[in-house]
Amino acid sequence: MLNIENFISEHITKRTESMFLSDLKANAEVLSEEIEGKSVLVIGGAGTIGSSYIFALLPFKPKSLTVVDINENGLTELTRDIRSSDIMGSSVEFKTYPMNYSDKVFKKMFIANKGFDIVANFSAHKHVRSEKDIYSVEALLRNNVINAKGLLDLLLEYTPKHFFCVSTDKAANPVNIMGGSKKIMEDMIMAYSDILPITTARFANVAFSNGSLPYGFIERYAKNQPISAPNDVTRYFVSPIESGHICLMACILGKSGSIFFPKLRKEQEMTFSAIAEEFIKEMGHDLDYCKSDKEALSKKIDKENKYPVHFSGSNTTGEKDYEEFYTEKEKVNMDRFSSLGIVDVSDIKTINEVNILLESFEKLFESDDTKKSEIVELMSDFLGNFDHKELGMNLDSKM
Repeated sequence: MLNIENFISEHITKRTESMFLSDLKANAEVLSEEIEGKSVLVIGGAGTIGSSYIFALLPFKPKSLTVVDINENGLTELTRDIRSSDIMGSSVEFKTYPMNYSDKVFKKMFIANKGFDIVANFSAHKHVRSEKDIYSVEALLRNNVINAKGLLDLLLEYTPKHFFCVSTDKAANPVNIMGGSKKIMEDMIMAYSDILPITTARFANVAFSNGSLPYGFIERYAKNQPISAPNDVTRYFVSPIESGHICLMACILGKSGSIFFPKLRKEQEMTFSAIAEEFIKEMGHDLDYCKSDKEALSKKIDKENKYPVHFSGSNTTGEKDYEEFYTEKEKVNMDRFSSLGIVDVSDIKTINEVNILLESFEKLFESDDTKKSEIVELMSDFLGNFDHKELGMNLDSKM
């Protein structure tokens, strides 16, 4: 059986321990002061990053932990994982709620608790494949932007001491609607940063996170299915544990308006095809390189022989062939932490500008004739550096 943590450490991150460990140790006292005895709300806590944040936070002994997620099964497994690891202790008040953070019942729960000391929001459409047509785009923008705005307005009534809302490296010079939506989210929370204590983080792909392509390799292998991956798309990777560490430090240690990112070097990028090759070899097989998905599907998989794979160039809308954490126009602080850089945002939009954009979205969503291109145009006008190119193909057409 494959040990995922060891595989990530040996073949992907090439790190035997978290790259953020030295900063965590250096700031342990501050983290303890800010978390111990406090009430914590984690939205989207059943996912890979949200749950990793929870495991990073629990050793600092919060008073209570409330976790909200629309994935009821994920919350069940999170509870089992926490209880089975003996990381929480018996004194922490622990509750999970399978609900959407935009629902009325969420607001009822939040007000009944009179808010929380620490709030972290990991609820997001995070996949480029979420961009297909006007319906998928509306769902994405509602979750990543419009619903997040509702949460901000609720926090104005019950202001936490720390609020974190996760972003993505794809928000830097965005080329897909998901990345563009998270850049809008960044602009939106920055508009509130003088009245709410807000931070965010852009970070690399989380290796083998739920729904990711590498996670799909495990599923394909378990089901005796061929593996397909792009060979021209390079990505930075952090481990699930590291994703929790960066979000915890950004949430607790950042000044309002800061965007955190990991200090990763260009030579640490990998292609998905290289990960697939390492995975198949780790499972004890040579690779049978096929010229198409169709050829790979035609092969009968006998795990005593070569394993069929198809690696090709990316040709779907929204894929960026490289990653970056900040733009040339952004001011960056590389000195405060050894493993983290910080974008200090100076060009901050107003709440009124954000409200006008959201009203424009709603107006377009109300029409049955709205096209995806109209949404892209509206986003481009707001962001200024949204380089979206429609290629007519999305990831739902790929293996």
